[in-house]
Amino acid sequence: MSVWSRFTRWVKSVFGGAISAVEDPRLILEQNIRELNDQVPKMNENIATVKANVMMLQKEGNRLDRQIESLTSKIKAAIQSERDDIAEQYALQLEKAREERQRNKEQLKYASAAYDKSLQVKKAFMREKERKIQEARDAMRAHERAKWQSRVADAMEQFEVSGVDQTHEEMVQRLNQETAQSEARMELALDSVDSEAMKIEEDAEKLRAAELVKQFKLEMNMEGSKEEEAAEVETSEEKLDIPEKERTEGEKTIGKERRRTQ
Repeated sequence: MSVWSRFTRWVKSVFGGAISAVEDPRLILEQNIRELNDQVPKMNENIATVKANVMMLQKEGNRLDRQIESLTSKIKAAIQSERDDIAEQYALQLEKAREERQRNKEQLKYASAAYDKSLQVKKAFMREKERKIQEARDAMRAHERAKWQSRVADAMEQFEVSGVDQTHEEMVQRLNQETAQSEARMELALDSVDSEAMKIEEDAEKLRAAELVKQFKLEMNMEGSKEEEAAEVETSEEKLDIPEKERTEGEKTIGKERRRTQ
């Protein structure tokens, strides 16, 4: 191996590793996506240029067709008028127009083929562009997931290294012990209370409440009986249909007789 080969190999090994260390794959993929999207307007401009050439050739062909038709009519008219000299001049122009029309057809054929080819190239490019962009985005999302998983793994490793797990378990156990002690004290406090006396007082309160309800029911029944008697008196008076004045006089007479009797 020559000295120059060894030197170039050393340069590649040194600077190649430095470039690889500096490169950020995510940034490069994002730049590639932007470049792919930027190529679409340029491609559309090129396709538009090819399309414009096709349209110009089509217009030129239409113009030559009209010229050929006009020259043919003029030649026929000159022959009918027995003006062969004029017909010969138009014949030369007609021959030239036909030659131009033939060249126009060939140019239009190639231009149309180029336009169709450009459309196919654009279609293939767009399909490949979408595939590459989707592939880049999938890779970037996978990279983000890997970074998150790496952070979780680092956190778990830090827990184990720094003794967080041991401290965590110890603190949880201490809290559970304190909770159990508090519950035990509450049970002892409840056991020390005279539960029998509390039960008797609760039963007495229930009996007192039942008596109150019973009194309310009796009062409600008495009021209901009075209302029924008053309703029966009013109904009997309405059935007798005695005028109010007669009822008043009759009540006065009955009162006097009662006083005499007394």
